[in-house]
Amino acid sequence: MSELIATYLLHDEKNPDKKAEEIALGLTVGSWTNLPELEQNQLQKHKGRVVSIKGAHSEKEEQALISIAYPTLNFSTDLPAILTTVFGKLSLDGKIRLLDLQFDHGLKKQFPGPRYGIEGLRRKLGVYDRPLLMSIFKGVLGKDLDFLAKQLKQQALGGVDFVKDDEILFENELTPFEKRIAEGKKVLQEVYNQTGQRTLYAVNLTGRTSKLKDQARKAAELGADLLLFNVFSYGLDVLQELREDDEIALPLMAHPAVSGALTSSSHYGISHSLLLGKLLRYAGADLALFPSPYGTVALEKDKALSIANELTRKDSIKQAFPVPSAGIHPGLIPLLIRDFGIDSVINAGGGVHGHPDGARGGGLAFRQAIEANLKGKSLADAAKSDIELKKALQLWGSAEVYTK
Repeated sequence: MSELIATYLLHDEKNPDKKAEEIALGLTVGSWTNLPELEQNQLQKHKGRVVSIKGAHSEKEEQALISIAYPTLNFSTDLPAILTTVFGKLSLDGKIRLLDLQFDHGLKKQFPGPRYGIEGLRRKLGVYDRPLLMSIFKGVLGKDLDFLAKQLKQQALGGVDFVKDDEILFENELTPFEKRIAEGKKVLQEVYNQTGQRTLYAVNLTGRTSKLKDQARKAAELGADLLLFNVFSYGLDVLQELREDDEIALPLMAHPAVSGALTSSSHYGISHSLLLGKLLRYAGADLALFPSPYGTVALEKDKALSIANELTRKDSIKQAFPVPSAGIHPGLIPLLIRDFGIDSVINAGGGVHGHPDGARGGGLAFRQAIEANLKGKSLADAAKSDIELKKALQLWGSAEVYTK
């Protein structure tokens, strides 16, 4: 029988064996021992079962890891049905956290995964031997298309691979969605003709849910490179709908806005690795942003690494790019490459725009730092000849002393 296995962390649970059985029954057939034998026989194929119960102890409280198997016969093969089954009303029932979902082969085949993934995006850019670099539009609210175009050009001249909209840049009169795409294509083609450097622009897909597909199809018609999507404001199923539409067929960049409401507590909600890693990958994200372990909005290192692992581990579903973000500057390149490897995207906002030479200088400093690190050179040595990197290190410092 096909099953989906959910793993939970229980806190302050005095009788985890009893609780596990209550969950297995309560989220499937409801009750068991009081049912007539005939009804038990009829419902057996729908009954959840306890797979394992493991005790765990922290310094402050008693914990237990429990795994429950849910027959896939119980739900339709979509993420809303799955999440409602395994964590719907249970999410309201005390200190319990959903850590992982194990999909069997048949169920996993119902989910598309990334259309392009790591390999496909590398092919688009023609870059195979280094982490990719991304920068962000900054300070564009209330500014016009001319301002946006100039900022985009400087970032592209700095050698970044992706430029993305700010997630709070919605449809407005000064920088309309369709005109951003058209102007972006024009600017990036000019830079490509000048430098041979290919930069892709991720435009923010926003608006009412019922109109998103039409908006995304229009973006594809206009030749957009990628779509940025605030997936947790809309829902994972909306991401999957966008991914599966062949008239859109654009890479999808998932922003983590709102996800902290579901992941941040150690006692409640959903694990970072499941929500920002596995489920985003299965639903179709080609790139997934999440807080880095180093910046001002820092995520604990083990959690950040667990997200990256779920996005890139070997699976029948294509790999997606991990994008550790927030507080990134060129001096952190040794840490980023050590921790996330070359199959990652280095994402910087202030670390590009705050450079003394502007966004172009910031992009160049990052590229110089990446090149130096991959050649085994220290950033300090590279900065002797790379002036943009030297200025960045003088401003932000370097973390390479911590990489040994």
